[in-house]
This record gives sequence, C-alpha cells and structure tokens, in this order.
Amino acid sequence: MPLLRNLGATLEMIKWEHSIFALPFALTGAVLAAHGWPSWRKLFWIVACMIAARSAAMAFNRWADATLDAANPRTAQRAIPSGALSSRFVALFTVAMSAAFVAAAAQLNRATLLLSPFVLFVLLAYSYTKRFTRWSHLVLGLALGLAPAAAWVGIRGDLDPRIAVLTAAVLFWVAGFDVLYACQDAEHDRRNGLHSIPQRWGLPAAFRIARIMHLLMFALLLLLLRLFALHALAWAGAAVVAALLLYEHLIVSPGDLRRMNAAFFTLNGIISMVFFLFVAASVLSGR
Repeated sequence: MPLLRNLGATLEMIKWEHSIFALPFALTGAVLAAHGWPSWRKLFWIVACMIAARSAAMAFNRWADATLDAANPRTAQRAIPSGALSSRFVALFTVAMSAAFVAAAAQLNRATLLLSPFVLFVLLAYSYTKRFTRWSHLVLGLALGLAPAAAWVGIRGDLDPRIAVLTAAVLFWVAGFDVLYACQDAEHDRRNGLHSIPQRWGLPAAFRIARIMHLLMFALLLLLLRLFALHALAWAGAAVVAALLLYEHLIVSPGDLRRMNAAFFTLNGIISMVFFLFVAASVLSGR
C-alpha cells in the first residue's frame, strides 16, 4: 500500500508530533464542558477528530504550497519538492483525512457533524491566505483556536460563550508564535510576493506585535479562569504559562533567530500541556 510504503515521509509531512500544540487545549475545553473528566468514548472521538483534522490541514498545506516550498531553501526538502511523496498521494491523503474527520465528528453528536465542514474550510483555507493578506497568522490561530470550542460542542452538543474566550486565547497564542516563526522567511516572502507581518513591517515590529499578541493571550487566559471560577491550581498554571512565554521571547530576537525551533516547537508544546494539566487538576480537585 502506498501509505505504508510512504509512512515515514507521511509522518514527517504532517508533523504528527506537533499535535501537542492544539490537542491539550482541546482537552481543556472537554474537561471544562464536562465539569470533570469526560467519558473515554467522548475523549477517543475528540482525539480522533484532532488527529484527522490536523493531518488533513498539514497535508493540504504541503500540497497547496509545493511550488512555494521548492523555491525556499528552508522548505525545499519537504515531501513534495524533494520527491519523497507525489502531489497525487498528498491530495488523496488530504481527502481521506478530511473524510475521517467528518466521520469522527459524527460519532460525537449531530452538532459536531453539522459544524465539521466549517471547521474543515477554516483549516484548509489558511494555506492560501498568505497569498493576499499579512494577517494569515490570525487565520492559523483561528484554525487551532477552534479546537477547544469544538471539543466543548463534542461534549455538550451546544456552545457556551465562555469557551470562546479560550478560542480567542489560543488564536492570539498561535498567531504570536507564527509571527515569530515567519521572521525566518521575511526576505523570501518579499521576493515572491507573499504576505506576512515580518515581510510587511520588518522583524523588530514583528517581534513587538508578537509580544502584544501573547499579552492578549495571557489576559484572555486569566479571564477564562475567572469565568469558570477556577481555583488556585489553574491560576498557578497560568503563572507558569506566563513564565514560559517570557522565556520564549528572551531566547530569540530580531538579530538572532538561531533558537527559533526551540521557541516554536519545544516551548509552545510545553505551554499547552502545562495549561491543560493545571486546569484539569483544578477542575478535578476543586482547588
């Protein structure tokens, strides 16, 4: 089977290990919706939705950006430009993962099934936004920020405005670190007519905007804790998140992007997991 033959290249293409970014926030939404630990059946299908949706989004991004990736030295070794995977295989994989996402959403409730096409649209449309707007970072943030709201709907079958605060927090968190990550490609984007905040306003301004986005994220997290009347453990988790965000901004600068991968991948994975663990502990213990 082509998928088995290409398993290593496929896993590298979808960066499955980076699911840690949004999955803990989805689980946070599920725990808040259930006022405790959700059923294992619900959790299974929420995780299945997350894996399928992210796989579809990453594969589509690689398919849509294949020509752009080939022209960028930083991305020229990605699956399609390097020849590790064919465009046809990646397109079929996107269709298969999109179908798997809808099927998994149908196992949760009718509301998640009806909303799944909208979620897919946001996830896939993001890949084209940098062709016409410098604010594509916010669209990526929305794509990941939908995770906790979708998990809430998966548990409850309806939507509480309070969980939209967590969606907004994730939106600004992701947008902020994507602005930083895009600093690596500012010159390439400028030469190839692509849009981003670093390309439009330069690296120093991009860093300032990323800091503002992360301050907004932190303020929204504090609002979330108040809205759900969470206790000391959750507030301690927010303090740890603040410290990690500060460290993230200390290890990179407009003149030194060498530690960008550590800031982007390692720290942000820790941030999402820390927040989930502290919130879950607060909800489950009542502390």
